[in-house]
Amino acid sequence: MNHDPNAVWIFDTTLRDGEQSPGATMNVEEKVVIARQLEKLGVDVIEAGFAVSSPGDFDSVARVAEAVSEPIVLSLSRTREGDITKALESVAKAAHPGIHVFIATSDLHLERKLGMSRQEVIDAACWAVEFARKHVDYVEFSAEDASRSDRDYLKQVFAAVIGCGAATLNVPDTTGYAVPQEFGALFADLIATTPGGKDVRWSAHCHNDLGMAVANSLAAVKNGARQIECTINGIGERAGNTSMEEVVMAIETRRDFFDLHTNVVTEQIYPASRLLSQVTGLVVPANKPIVGANAFAHEAGIHQDGVLKDKQTYEIMRPESVGIQSNKLVLGKHSGRHAFAERLKELGVDLYAVDMNSAFQRFKEIADRKKNVYDEDLLAIVTEEAVRGADRFELVDLAASSSTGTKPHARVTLRVDGTEVSAEGDGDGMVDACYQVIQQLTGIRPKLERYAVKAITGGTDALGEVSCLINVDGVTVSGQGSRLRQCPEQAAAARRLPAPARRNGAVSRTLATDAPKGGAT
Repeated sequence: MNHDPNAVWIFDTTLRDGEQSPGATMNVEEKVVIARQLEKLGVDVIEAGFAVSSPGDFDSVARVAEAVSEPIVLSLSRTREGDITKALESVAKAAHPGIHVFIATSDLHLERKLGMSRQEVIDAACWAVEFARKHVDYVEFSAEDASRSDRDYLKQVFAAVIGCGAATLNVPDTTGYAVPQEFGALFADLIATTPGGKDVRWSAHCHNDLGMAVANSLAAVKNGARQIECTINGIGERAGNTSMEEVVMAIETRRDFFDLHTNVVTEQIYPASRLLSQVTGLVVPANKPIVGANAFAHEAGIHQDGVLKDKQTYEIMRPESVGIQSNKLVLGKHSGRHAFAERLKELGVDLYAVDMNSAFQRFKEIADRKKNVYDEDLLAIVTEEAVRGADRFELVDLAASSSTGTKPHARVTLRVDGTEVSAEGDGDGMVDACYQVIQQLTGIRPKLERYAVKAITGGTDALGEVSCLINVDGVTVSGQGSRLRQCPEQAAAARRLPAPARRNGAVSRTLATDAPKGGAT
């Protein structure tokens, strides 16, 4: 690992705190794909999950720990022996294992949540750090709700865990309450006056409830923090976490101000953003800095004129620097396998993680029907191939119709466990009609919680991407698919219908909602 004092470490918590974003559930295979992309990004630390929260989370952390070799891989843990033991088991096969322990330090949390005294919290924190350090070299300690904690008491807690062997101290703005001037001053004071404070790495973990997560993180860095905890696209609990791409590019673009750098390979930022959006179905807003569709778009004539004369007139960074390619129209129906593979490599795709035969076949099918195949189309193809498993339910045919004065109608044919079955019926709308028929055919009656359709690129022949979030017997299931000239209901309803399917051997995109999911920082 890089110990350059001018390097700001990037602690990515997409797979833990990010997944707590409503609708951002990921299965094990998807988490592994994301983790490998994080390694290509060059993040220093991956918080892979909260191992004790569920068997699924434990498996995810364990698989991620085995899948990457460069970053430190952490599991989150409360200051409880059972939590830490489970966390240690989950990261046992990591090349660089670590444990992230936390406990709240604000009087509000102590009184209303924990029912503990200040001294009891200090004792619990010290015991947890010491216990974890007996098994791993890298232990991070987080003081949950630090931004609302009494500062003198916070120093006592941090001094105690430094003495017990904590390598990194995290100062979370758990509720997104802080403002930059205040948060920066907090770091300056903690580092300068906490006994042992100059001998450890200080970390900022900010939430975006007031829209200041990135600003607070950068204020912390300016005042001595050397680690930022963040997520791809800023996903996370409530309003989200610090956006990884924004803090990284702020430090990169304004080196004159920060005089610091990260270890992130910035050209991998957009591929990471696109991958996460595809996996979770969470659409990146067009005006999202760095990775949004409009981030490098210029509408005003004055701006267009300036950019044509010199891009620096209105662009403070090049799109290529974050992995957005200027030339997107590179492949078509006459392109061969070699050109296809080379373009994927240029886009940062790990060819070993993709079934190239299946992906190339899918590309040729699309190229035969679509005038231009864009980079975004290619990324959609390979992402879907990388994360999909065996489907218990396979769509054979779907037809849906609706007109004024008639009830929406759908006819669906599925292959269920290898046998074709068909049915038709009406609904309140075409989506509802499709779901009613699918319920007949599968015997599964999910509640549709989110349904979204978007075009991956421009044009009437664009590849359409559909995502949905359903709930089956208390299990939240996320699914997405992309198709050309396909009605939205077809992709959303028929791909990977899960829950009972898991019990019958199918691979589904599920995440159990029991146990102490999330929680910290």
